[in-house]
Amino acid sequence: MKVKIVSGWSNPGGSTQHHISLTNLLNSNNIDCTFYGPHTHHLDKCNSDLLTKATVESDDVIISHFLTIPSTIKPQKHILSCHETNLFPLQKIDLSCYDVIQFVSNSQKKWHSVNHTSVIIPPRVEKVSWKDPENKVAGVIGSIDSHKQPHLSIERAIADGYDKVLLFGEVTDMPYFNATMVGWVTAQKATLMPHEDNKEAMYKKVSEVYHSSIRETYGLVEAECTLAGIPFNGPRNNQIILEDEEILDRWKQILDL
Repeated sequence: MKVKIVSGWSNPGGSTQHHISLTNLLNSNNIDCTFYGPHTHHLDKCNSDLLTKATVESDDVIISHFLTIPSTIKPQKHILSCHETNLFPLQKIDLSCYDVIQFVSNSQKKWHSVNHTSVIIPPRVEKVSWKDPENKVAGVIGSIDSHKQPHLSIERAIADGYDKVLLFGEVTDMPYFNATMVGWVTAQKATLMPHEDNKEAMYKKVSEVYHSSIRETYGLVEAECTLAGIPFNGPRNNQIILEDEEILDRWKQILDL
């Protein structure tokens, strides 16, 4: 049996981080797993390939995310890995091809409100070492779009006395960026930072993390800040943080191992 993660998104983001981490966790425990995605960000971080190279055999277990697979494809088991709410509303999707849905939190499952076999398995949370640089610099982590509302985070951070805000995230909503963010950047109050794979290197640049997302399915940034002792300014999800052993056990159960 081979486990194949096939996703419609493999650029930087919470779901990509989850699938890279899951692939490495399974392979380190002698469970053959490959992560296939349409972008290249994941290729040097785990056992992986491009989505166009993915094939499905009858004895494969498929974990699919953010895409639909033709009903003619019949794996041994098909697990839907759901990391979204309104971006992938399950009430509008035919769920009959899935054996089980993996949600990342109970609040996310409640939002979707579908009658289908499911399990809650949160993502792995990386614990980083952090010491306050005391540099009057705050950080905002996540995609720059109208859902994450980073302009509100900048406003609060500057009002709280920070000199500058570092933005760690790709601009995925250019109209939003032009309407709400350009002024902060041109005034040198906010700085767009290059993507940083090393989270410890990222967090050590800031004294506090601000967050203003309308809704989070899990709240990975909050969880990382909690483990590291980094001040987190924003709405809290207070989701459970599981050790690798418990996450592995939950995956083994739905993988029938």
